[in-house]
Amino acid sequence: MTKPVSMTVEAGLAAEQALLAAVCAGEQEYGLLFWQPNDQALVMPRRLSRLPAFQTASQVSADAGWPVLLRETGGEPVPQSNATVNIALVYAPPRSEGDQNRIETGYLRLCQPICDLLIELGGDASVGEIDGAFCDGRYNVNLNGRKMVGTAQRWRQSGGRPVGLVHGALLLDNDREELIAAVNRFNEVCGLQQRVRADSHIALHEAFAAPDAISRLDTLYRQMLASFLPV
Repeated sequence: MTKPVSMTVEAGLAAEQALLAAVCAGEQEYGLLFWQPNDQALVMPRRLSRLPAFQTASQVSADAGWPVLLRETGGEPVPQSNATVNIALVYAPPRSEGDQNRIETGYLRLCQPICDLLIELGGDASVGEIDGAFCDGRYNVNLNGRKMVGTAQRWRQSGGRPVGLVHGALLLDNDREELIAAVNRFNEVCGLQQRVRADSHIALHEAFAAPDAISRLDTLYRQMLASFLPV
């Protein structure tokens, strides 16, 4: 049975970047990593570090047990704890696909296996924005009308080809109240307008026991990758 690798949030973010570097260097054809934090942090895009109140907000967050880490992908503050499982998908699209829909296709390749899993479990799966969700976006994966997975991506050019790191943060266990409090605390001190709500989110284990969920996702992603890569 596939289990997510347990590591600190800082180590997990570094592992994703190492996976991206390995595919860029041609050391492997693709990368697929499931990792679960054994600590907790509030992870946000580097651009937020330029805000005037960032240092103050970071200190307040750290004092509350949520140190702030910066990531290379975009979006908004995302809480990471052992209630979440991260999915990192790294690949170079076939040259035949061209570049026009690369971003959208990347998101769909990340989201579709998760949707397939939820449908297999008997859930109502959808992709789209959810009012009141943290790091809300068009490519949230939602279960029964509530956000379960947030997504982001980053691309590099390597040897004349694009290589993408497409990332998903899946809420596995119900720790919604604490996660939401961490985001709202930072946003308020930092002067950000957004306030998020616990009832806009749902954890997979709130709806389904799904003991084999990560193993099933591993299989679904590898099948998807095999459909267009020489894996």
